[in-house]
Amino acid sequence: MDRIRVLLADDHAVVRQGTRQLLEHERDIQVVGEAADGEEAVQLAVRLKPDVIIMDIAMPKLSGIEATKQIKARLPSVAILVLTGYDYDEYIFSLMEAGAAGYLLKSVHGDELIGAVRAVNAGEPVLHPVVLRKLISRFRPQTSNSVQTRPLEYLSEREMEVLRMTARGLINKEIADELSISIRTVQAHLRSIFSKLGVGSRSEAVLYALKRDWLSLEDLP
Repeated sequence: MDRIRVLLADDHAVVRQGTRQLLEHERDIQVVGEAADGEEAVQLAVRLKPDVIIMDIAMPKLSGIEATKQIKARLPSVAILVLTGYDYDEYIFSLMEAGAAGYLLKSVHGDELIGAVRAVNAGEPVLHPVVLRKLISRFRPQTSNSVQTRPLEYLSEREMEVLRMTARGLINKEIADELSISIRTVQAHLRSIFSKLGVGSRSEAVLYALKRDWLSLEDLP
């Protein structure tokens, strides 16, 4: 069984140690490195090429936001899961724009964090519906006369169906059940969507669609 390779980025050693101990009790997760600041996070990400990075926001030398931008520019397929004590709108917006795949607060239980690592590694969303609504009000085009691309210029009709269900927060099995297709087919559609849009996660794909007015409020939970 291939284990999920995780990099921890947090300037508090106690937090890193506790997170490492929590994750390494899981047979399918391996912590491959720890970074104490944003610059080290970028360097280790490029060198180790982890599957998932658990990223704090407030770090020395380089913030988690800037580190996320730099890492996603070099490693677009890596899933970055934000784990922070801050829930400010500006941080959520900046990190989603930078390409984070999920956003959790440090008040979460250990099993929630473990589940989130598995979820973002599988391309599943780790975003509360409230966050999605904040994103749509922030990033949807505000003027109806602006020139927008049409989704079917990029994606097939079935891929748009999958993307809309993704925006509603459905996981792969739920999408498969609704469309009467296999989970493998859903995964194939998601890979195709990511490739066509040049993104690395479901959250990024939804944000891409929101910015281009491909999704409506009815598409969100």
